[in-house]
Amino acid sequence: MKLKDQIHTTLEFKNTPKRIICLVPSITELLVDLGLEDSIVGITKFCVHPDTLIKNKTIVGGTKNIKTDVIRNLQPDIILCNKEENTEEIVENCRQITTTHVADIYTIADTLELIHQYGQIFSCQEKAKKITKAILKEKNNFSEFTKAKKEKKVAYFIWKKPWMVAANNTFINHLLGVNNFENVFKNKERYPEISLEKLNEVDDLDFIFLSSEPYPFKEKHILELKNKFKKTTITLVDGELFSWYGTRLLFAFDYFKKLHNSL
Repeated sequence: MKLKDQIHTTLEFKNTPKRIICLVPSITELLVDLGLEDSIVGITKFCVHPDTLIKNKTIVGGTKNIKTDVIRNLQPDIILCNKEENTEEIVENCRQITTTHVADIYTIADTLELIHQYGQIFSCQEKAKKITKAILKEKNNFSEFTKAKKEKKVAYFIWKKPWMVAANNTFINHLLGVNNFENVFKNKERYPEISLEKLNEVDDLDFIFLSSEPYPFKEKHILELKNKFKKTTITLVDGELFSWYGTRLLFAFDYFKKLHNSL
């Protein structure tokens, strides 16, 4: 079987891969939900869902740095990467070891395509179809929920020192749009550094979201920003549910409803 991954690299499979190394936390969770836990031989230290994996699988590094020798010794049939989370150097090093599939996710549609590809690669098409159907059902129900919601202006922070936000061309920006939130940084690309003084000049900024990851924002940061943004609601949000694609989306839409109801 020949198949192009999401960065359009053609991959060829003579047999179903049986030994998988995954360098992407959200994809590791998806693999387990596809029934592939026994095939996973290596993961990153950030692959925390389900939490039993850290104890039972070999840790091959992080998402930005890997132990190439450990990966090679595990003799994987395939390595799963993501264009955003793993560096180009990591991908090239992995390709020297074995077949490497690279995901590139910006939208829910991209996620559904990835699940379909994994269904083909790992011969679990029925489970893949079931998951994509469930995600679409949740999304469609949520679309009904947001239909009557007035669009609100949002800034979504992912880092401090320097202050950084999620902007255009990110999965977070896409999910903000799904929520009927207008990202005030949609005219910028990816994850820019921003000035709090400039943000304070934005008219009618409704919400500032402080994400739980990658920077672990806490209540003290809300208090810190309240002095600068007296007319804006500042709240902590679950970074996993705004940035993890795959089966984490099955939990995301109920969380989004609760978020809307709390604002």
